[in-house]
Amino acid sequence: MTSAITNPTRADAKAREDLDIGVSGMTCASCVRRVEKALGRVPGVTAVAVNLATERARVGFSGPADAKAVAEAIENAGFHAERRDIDLSIGGMTCASCAGRVEKALNRVPGVESAAVNLATEQAHVVVFGASADAARLAEAVERAGFTAAALVAGTEDAAAEERAERARREGRRVLIAAALSAPLALGMVGDLAGFDGMLPGWAQLGLASVVQFWLGARFYRAGWGALRAGAGNMDLLVALGTSAAWGLSLYLLATAHPGHTPHLYFEASAVLITFVLLGKWLEARAKGQTAAAIRALMDLRPATARLRRNGVEREVPVERIRVGDQVVVRPGERIPVDGVVAEGAGAVDDSMLTGESLPVDKEPGGRVTGGSINLDGALVIDTTAVGGETMLAQIVRLVEGAQASKAPIQRLVDRVSAVFVPVVLVIAALTLAGWWLATGDAEFAIVTAVSVLVIACPCALGLATPTAIMVGTGAAARHGVLIKDAEALERAHAVTTVAFDKTGTLTEGKPRVTDLVATADLDENSVLRLAAALQAGSEHPLGRAVRERAAALGLTAEPPADFRALAGRGVTGTVDGRALLLGNARAAAEWGGSDPALVERAAALEQAGRTVSWLVERTETPRALGLIAFGDTVKPGAAAAIRALRAQGVEPVMVTGDNWGAARAVAASLGVTRIFAEVLPGDKAAVIATLKAEGACVAMVGDGVNDAPALAAADVGVAMATGTDVAMHSAGVTLMRGDPRLVAGAIDVSRRTYAKIRQGLFWAFAYNVVGIPLAASGHLSPVLAGGAMALSSVSVVLNALSLRGWAPPKGEE
Repeated sequence: MTSAITNPTRADAKAREDLDIGVSGMTCASCVRRVEKALGRVPGVTAVAVNLATERARVGFSGPADAKAVAEAIENAGFHAERRDIDLSIGGMTCASCAGRVEKALNRVPGVESAAVNLATEQAHVVVFGASADAARLAEAVERAGFTAAALVAGTEDAAAEERAERARREGRRVLIAAALSAPLALGMVGDLAGFDGMLPGWAQLGLASVVQFWLGARFYRAGWGALRAGAGNMDLLVALGTSAAWGLSLYLLATAHPGHTPHLYFEASAVLITFVLLGKWLEARAKGQTAAAIRALMDLRPATARLRRNGVEREVPVERIRVGDQVVVRPGERIPVDGVVAEGAGAVDDSMLTGESLPVDKEPGGRVTGGSINLDGALVIDTTAVGGETMLAQIVRLVEGAQASKAPIQRLVDRVSAVFVPVVLVIAALTLAGWWLATGDAEFAIVTAVSVLVIACPCALGLATPTAIMVGTGAAARHGVLIKDAEALERAHAVTTVAFDKTGTLTEGKPRVTDLVATADLDENSVLRLAAALQAGSEHPLGRAVRERAAALGLTAEPPADFRALAGRGVTGTVDGRALLLGNARAAAEWGGSDPALVERAAALEQAGRTVSWLVERTETPRALGLIAFGDTVKPGAAAAIRALRAQGVEPVMVTGDNWGAARAVAASLGVTRIFAEVLPGDKAAVIATLKAEGACVAMVGDGVNDAPALAAADVGVAMATGTDVAMHSAGVTLMRGDPRLVAGAIDVSRRTYAKIRQGLFWAFAYNVVGIPLAASGHLSPVLAGGAMALSSVSVVLNALSLRGWAPPKGEE
């Protein structure tokens, strides 16, 4: 069914711009009418056509299409607007203002909801609605803005890395050529300052400088012209204007000089300046390559082939041919190519590159393994559960890539500053030129001073400070098992003052264990445990498994019971060694008549401490209690250290659990947690987070279950355990790749260090300009020194961020 409404009187058809968008959730004609009405109310809409069969809406606008307004209208009407992500590789960006221009160009494309451009990765992440905007249309918009663009295709990462490496090599060759051509000019200038006449003849200077200016420096003219055509400015425009002014002034002075007299020329300034800028470009290219090392290291974990077992025959095939359900054989020393479950064999597996876990993990039949980890010893046969883009490794790569390409909130301030920075610098340079010319009448000095202003103000460092630190910080965190979903989570985590922990599965193991054994006078504890384990021989109940595990650990064995029967909600009965036994709760024990006053008091004390208590009762002519078995959820080995580490960081730990107060107090007391929220219903955990935030705290929530998802989303920073549910991980901004609560403090630490690097980088970027521009405008900074300072500013900011590569969780956390 297709329905349409039009309003041709609102605009001429030639001016109309169409937007095509998917709409899901429509089930009938009335749904179509609701969507039509909602879209018809969007300002600027001239026509609407909604198709129920294809679940698409075509919207005509009188001017530029407003994709966000259309999506909001659809969703306010109770339906879902289709979205998809497109990633582009952007070429030709040199500074933050360039990135801003690309973002503006992309955001103007009809159908684009949002666009984020990362100068450090030279990539753009664009969220679009439906088919209204595709990669080709986005690339056209970028190219109209004066840059190059190409869609990023999965599987081409190695080619992209090689292209970046080749670009760095090209930059290096340009630097060497520029340095060779500029050296005679620079040496002559140094000799002249020292009192030696080492300057080349004027026409020789012109020849060398012109090659540097118009061959090696041609890139600045092209990019600067592209910026001018787009009505904006960038670093290349400043370099092109500054060096052209120095070169042009020198040519004028040379051409008008009296015969036999060589005037003071500035060819060395333009040539050396371009050499400095190219040197900075080369160092930046090398640094950017190093920041991508974390992604490449993760990608290198993927084996190219796998040993497929089918019908008892093994053969090596490309890993792309493996399907879910296939059996894969992995020999000792090989990387595991897929996610799966061990079907045969046993061995130790090194997961360190994926989880940060320093020790190998023993795997037996039934154990889960992750693609990319190394089988250290023993042959394994694995039943495949995930391949390709669905594997844990692929998800990790996507998370790290997404975090490195995302934009931190602090970057928005940088973007606003960069948008006006270049125009302001041009005005300052013009005022400097006019002021000195009018004040001194010396046009030569005025021009040289204005050139210095243009050169020192290049905003490269400003644009590199934030994305470079984020790339390095997230990469270092990933190597140690801390996955950060986006830059916003990374930035917010540094301000966390309170961490709310779920108890079960987060601070505790999440499965019951036998904690206490109590026997009556005529039995010992091992006898109580052996009889209980025999009763539970075939039980899959968590308490039954806990009893069997404890008995097995002590080497206690017994025959399965006869006459076994499960009592729903109360326990089990059966005959062991000719004795009719019950293992159940206090209610079942009372029904059997085996309650013992002395044991009742002990059971009450155990329950008060948060334990679950089972009674072992023998039915005879006079039923009697044989003992008690208490179960508890044991605290994780690193939980206490995690709490201490957070307190050392000045962060308050809080427990939020649905368990009873007795169990909550027992765990909290063992860990040193003083603030507890117990017996909290799953739907109320988010309300507890809201309460903490209302007290002025910046709250991180740590959880692993489906019931934790609302609280993870409500917190300032959600932290999920990868050992938990997918829902929890999707709701969180940070995922810990192993269930170790000590990594929570590590996540906060890497956030604080990364944010500190961002602030340091921005400080130095602003400081260079705040100090340098007045010095240049006052005539105290030559163009050559300005060029060196500008190059140094970019390189120092990048190197400062690269120091994060050696980050590791503080000692004691692992």
